[in-house]
Amino acid sequence: MVAIRLRREGSKDRPYYRIVVTDSRARRDGPFIEQVGTYDPMQNSGTNYRVDLSKVDSWLSKGAQPSETVASLIRKTRKALPAQVAAA
Repeated sequence: MVAIRLRREGSKDRPYYRIVVTDSRARRDGPFIEQVGTYDPMQNSGTNYRVDLSKVDSWLSKGAQPSETVASLIRKTRKALPAQVAAA
């Protein structure tokens, strides 16, 4: 099964995550198929995540299962999308 989940990067006490598509059996920081976004939990100002919705939608249509955290980030991105379009 293919999963969309977080892959930890960064250093000790300073995590940074990539949102990746990977085989669900692969280890957390192991090889991945495609990167679809990023998440920086330490950033306080503005948006601390970026999700490429076109890539995510493509993988979801192929049957990929997002983790709970990634699903939450996808929902936040979809919710913020109309506000960004209205501001432009």
